[in-house]
Amino acid sequence: MTEVNGPPRVGGWARFVTARPRLSLLAALVVTVLAVLAGSGVADRLGAGGWEDPDAESTYATKALERDFPDSQPNFLLLVDSGGSSVDDPAVAAEAERLAGRLAGEEGVMGVSSYWQSGAPALRAKDGHEALIAARIAGDEKEMGETLDRIAPSYRGAHGPVDVTVGGPVAVRHEMQTIIQEDLTRAEMIALPVTLVLLVMVFGSAIAALLPLGIGIVAILGTNAVLRGLTEVTDVSVFALNLTTALGLGLAVDYALFIVRRFREELADGAEPLTAVGTTLRTAGRTVLFSALTVAVSLAAMLLFPQYFLRSFAYAGIAVVLLAAAAALILLPAALVLLGHRVDSLDLRRVFRRGGPPRAAVEGSGAWARTANLVMRRAPFFALGTTAVLVLLGLPFLGVKFGTADDRQLPAGAESHVVQQHIRDGFPGSPGGGLEVLAEGPATQAQYAAYKERIGDLPEVQRVDGPLVKGDSAYFTVLPKGEAVDDPAQRLVDDLRATNAPFGTKVTGTAAVLVDSKDAIAEQLPLAGAFIVIVTLLLVFLLTGSLLIPIQAVVLNALSLTAMFGAVVWVFQDGHLSGLLGFTSPGSIETTLPVLMFCVAFGLSMDYGVFLLSRIKEEYDKTGDHDRSVRHGLQRTGGLITAAAVILAVVMVAIGTSRVTNTKMLGLGIALAVVMDAMIVRSLLVPAVMRLTGRATWWAPQPLRRFHERFGLSEGGGGSEPAAEQDRDKVAARG
Repeated sequence: MTEVNGPPRVGGWARFVTARPRLSLLAALVVTVLAVLAGSGVADRLGAGGWEDPDAESTYATKALERDFPDSQPNFLLLVDSGGSSVDDPAVAAEAERLAGRLAGEEGVMGVSSYWQSGAPALRAKDGHEALIAARIAGDEKEMGETLDRIAPSYRGAHGPVDVTVGGPVAVRHEMQTIIQEDLTRAEMIALPVTLVLLVMVFGSAIAALLPLGIGIVAILGTNAVLRGLTEVTDVSVFALNLTTALGLGLAVDYALFIVRRFREELADGAEPLTAVGTTLRTAGRTVLFSALTVAVSLAAMLLFPQYFLRSFAYAGIAVVLLAAAAALILLPAALVLLGHRVDSLDLRRVFRRGGPPRAAVEGSGAWARTANLVMRRAPFFALGTTAVLVLLGLPFLGVKFGTADDRQLPAGAESHVVQQHIRDGFPGSPGGGLEVLAEGPATQAQYAAYKERIGDLPEVQRVDGPLVKGDSAYFTVLPKGEAVDDPAQRLVDDLRATNAPFGTKVTGTAAVLVDSKDAIAEQLPLAGAFIVIVTLLLVFLLTGSLLIPIQAVVLNALSLTAMFGAVVWVFQDGHLSGLLGFTSPGSIETTLPVLMFCVAFGLSMDYGVFLLSRIKEEYDKTGDHDRSVRHGLQRTGGLITAAAVILAVVMVAIGTSRVTNTKMLGLGIALAVVMDAMIVRSLLVPAVMRLTGRATWWAPQPLRRFHERFGLSEGGGGSEPAAEQDRDKVAARG
C-alpha cells in the first residue's frame, strides 16, 4: 500500500535493519553459533522440582530435618521383593541386611534404615512379600542425580532370593528429568517437519516457509543460552525447555506470517522490495512489537510467585518472546530485502492451481469476508451463543481439586512410579504421606510426652511416632487417617500448627507443602492478575486509543480460556480419556499448573487479538467506517490468525505427546485454548461484540485522547487520522 502524500521513504528503524542486510545475517549466524556453544548442556543443569515456596514453614522444617535428622527424610528407596517367600525368611533377611549395609557404605548416602533393622510395620507390605530399605542421598539436585546414576545399577535387579527395584523422590525427579529431555527431542522431531509442511501450505513458497522456521530456531537456541546463564545464579526448572520450544516455534511463525504476508501484499500492490519492507515494518512491524510486549507482560507475572517452577517459565518465556520478536524485526527484514520478489520462489502449490501466482485479496470477497458479514448481521446470536458455549465448557473447573506433583506424573511403567504405586497399594498407613513436626527449643521428656498426647487426640490422626531427640531439637512423625494430600490431611496441617506447645514447632510433609504452596499462590494471585490486567489495558489503549476496546480484549481473552480449564479438570483430574492419552490421573491438579497455563494462554490470546485489532484500527483510521473496518480486519487477518493458531497448536500437541502428565496437560491444554481463541473468539465473538458496541467502540474521554495522540502507536503510521477523529467527535457529541 502507498500513502497519500507520495511514496513512503525507508527511514529510521527500517533503514537501520535494511542498510546492510548481508552483514546483519552474517552477524546473526555468528551470534547463533555462540548461543549453541553457550547453551550446550543446559538440560543437565536444570531441576525437576520447584513447586514449593522457599520461604514457607514447611520448607524451613524440611531443611532443618535434612540437616539434623537425615533419617527422617529418606529420599531413596529399595523395594525388596521376596517372591513367594516371607520377608522374614532367614535367607531373605540376610540378603536384605547385606544390601542395607552395603548401601550405608556408599559415598553420599546417609541415614540408612530398613524393615529388617527397625521392624517398623510401615516398612513391610501387608502381604508379607515386600519390604523397604530407606536412605537419604545428600547434596543438591545435580549431586543427588549423579549419586543415583552411580549406585542404582548395582542394586537394581536380582540378588539371590530377592529382587530389588529403585524408587523414592530422588529417583522420581531424576527419571522425570530424563524422560522430559527425551520427550522434548521427540517433540522437536515431530513439530519441525510438520510445521514446515503447514507453512508451505500457507505460503505456497518453500522459500517463504523456511523464514519462520529459521527465526524460531534462532529464538530457541538463544533462549537455551539465556537459561544456561541463569543456572549460574538461580534454580531453573527442566519443564521450561518445553515452553522454550513451543513459544520459540509458535511465536516465530506468528510474527513471520504477519510480516511476510504484509510484505507480499505490498509487492502485489506494486511496491519495490525496499519500499515494501519499510511499509511492512511501519505497519506489521509495530504490531509484532506490541504483540511481543503483551505476551511478555503475561509471562512476567509469574515472576511474582515464589516457586521457581513458575519463575522458570517466566525466564524462558520472556527470553524466547523477545528473541523471536527481535529476529522477526531485524533478521527477517534483512532476508526480505535480499530475496525481494524471490520470496515467492519454489511455489510448491502451483501443480494444484491453474493460472498464475495467487493474487491479492479483493476487498469484500472470500470466505473470511462472508464470515464477517454473517457474524455482523447476526451479532446478538453469535455474541450470546459463543459466550454460552464457552461458559458451559468451563464449568468442570468449578470442581477443581489441587494437589502436588508426584510419581504419578510418570508413565505407568516407569520404575520409580511402580515402586511408589506398590507402596500406596500394598503397605499399611499412608507411606510417604506422613507429616513431620519439628520441635525446637529445650524441653523435658514430660513436655514431649504431653505434646504427643495432645496431637494424638486430633481427629484426623492415625498414629504418632517419636519423638527422636537431638540436643534442643526433636521431631514427631504423624500419620493421617486418609490419603496423603486429601482435605482431611490438609486440615490436620492447620490443626497441628494451632496446637499449643512449650517449644517452637514447624510442620512439614506432603500435605504441609501443598498447604503452603496454595497459600503462597493465593497471596500473590491478586497482584499478578492486577499486573496483567492493568498493563494489558494500557498497551491495548496505546494501540487503539479506545477506552472500550482494552476492556473488551481483557474480558474476551479470559473467556477464551474457559474451555482449557474445563478440559484440564475433566480429562486430567477426573481421568476421562486417560487410557487414550496414556497417563495416570492423581485425582487432582498440581497447584501451579493453572497459573502457568493462564499466563501462557492469555498472552498467546492477546497475540492474536493484537493482530486483529491492529488491522481493524488501521482501516478505521483511514475511513472512519466502523463496520467496514471490522469486516476488513477479519478478512485480512482471519486466515492468518487461523493458520498461525493451527501451527502453534501442532507444536503444543507435539509437546503434549510427553509421557510426563504435567507436560502433557500443558501442551494439550494450551493447544485447545489457542484453537478456541482463533476459531471461536477472534472469528465470531470479537466481531459480534464490536458490531454491537458500534462506533462507541472507539470513544475515549478527551484527556485520554490527548494522551494517546502524544504517546500512542498506530499501525498505519500516517493514514487518514482525521476521518477517524471526526467520527469519534460525532460519537462524543451524541453521548
